[in-house]
Amino acid sequence: MSSTLQDWLRQLEQRTPESRIDLGLERVREVLSRLSGARLDCPVITVGGTNGKGSVVAMVESMCRAAGLRTLAYTSPHLLDFSERIRIDGEPAAADRIAAAIARVEHARGDAALTYFEHVTLAALAMALEAPPEVLVLEVGLGGRLDAVNVIDADVAVITSIGLDHTEWLGPTRLSIGREKAGIARPERPLIVGERRLPAGLEPLLRASGARLALAGRDFRWRRAAGGKVRIEWDNRVLQLPRPALAGAWQLGNAACAVTALLALEDRLAISPAQMAEGLRQVRLPGRLQRVLDRPALWLDLAHNGAGARALARALGPCPDSGASTAVFSALADKDVGAIGSALDRSFSRWLVAGLEGDRGRAAADLAACLTEIPVAGAVETVESVPEALTLALQESGPDDRIVVFGSFRTVAAAATLLRQRSP
Repeated sequence: MSSTLQDWLRQLEQRTPESRIDLGLERVREVLSRLSGARLDCPVITVGGTNGKGSVVAMVESMCRAAGLRTLAYTSPHLLDFSERIRIDGEPAAADRIAAAIARVEHARGDAALTYFEHVTLAALAMALEAPPEVLVLEVGLGGRLDAVNVIDADVAVITSIGLDHTEWLGPTRLSIGREKAGIARPERPLIVGERRLPAGLEPLLRASGARLALAGRDFRWRRAAGGKVRIEWDNRVLQLPRPALAGAWQLGNAACAVTALLALEDRLAISPAQMAEGLRQVRLPGRLQRVLDRPALWLDLAHNGAGARALARALGPCPDSGASTAVFSALADKDVGAIGSALDRSFSRWLVAGLEGDRGRAAADLAACLTEIPVAGAVETVESVPEALTLALQESGPDDRIVVFGSFRTVAAAATLLRQRSP
């Protein structure tokens, strides 16, 4: 009897807990070679970076869809449903198709030990091999050099940003992290780098990859333009495009990375500026500075590291003179809560801090102690769960107040699930 997607996911989770990450490509290459002798002939765009990966993937996908191209986009993690990880022509893939692909990987792996992420990455690649898209967009899960998606040679690689995150696996400095992310580059193929402040010593390493390097601020640029537009310059090209339909000033840089990646493939992909414009207008991505209520203002954001928190702080500004500002916050055990709290110190008059259960979970009391030690300006209170914290915030906020839910995918997912249940 065939297993459902949920059956397969439970089996994979029991086989390799999320906390067990075994970096390396040998096993993935071996199983991929058994899956199919076919090659991917479509252009492949691989996107890595500390923050902004999902946004760039979504923009590339949306612009390609506006041009009528068939797409497969693979991202991780997901917010509400696993099927969000594999989007075909802009829509989550059918659960039975994903389950069938996971089963094919299981059959092909033999005695090779695959992690959860490796197995589902191979399932996405198996789907691309079975029904080839016209564009394949892959999001790096962790780092780059040893990440499972790097088993595929990217025609264009994008590094959105380089910040301190996952230091236990990628090294303690921005240089060590940047070196790992640069591993997605391929000789003689474009490498788009959206980080404007490269760590000292990284540029020579990028050039040593042999990739055709395009550095933000030097080889391509972007800035706000009049009339709600963004001006993007690359290789003697100037495009005036609408600002992407994702909130946050940082999305202009993400849009520039996405547009530059497509321009670098224009000999293989016919996407006009008008189609790019339409794609940027239509792009959607839940959880990225997403406003879901107006009175009170309720925002969901996936800020889960220092760089993401600093971007969120710039978007929010300090606490408003009138009206309360409440944080609903939780974070995983490996996150730098001190950096997050310091960045958002002046943004909230109240912190409702919840714990997260399961693998890599962290107790509310521990998170609250980190915030109190900084100390953050607002009052810090512990609440048992994210849904309870959000319920309390909604009950005690007036129409002119604001609530911001952030800290991890799990935090935002718990809030989004509660809001879905409460909506008519």
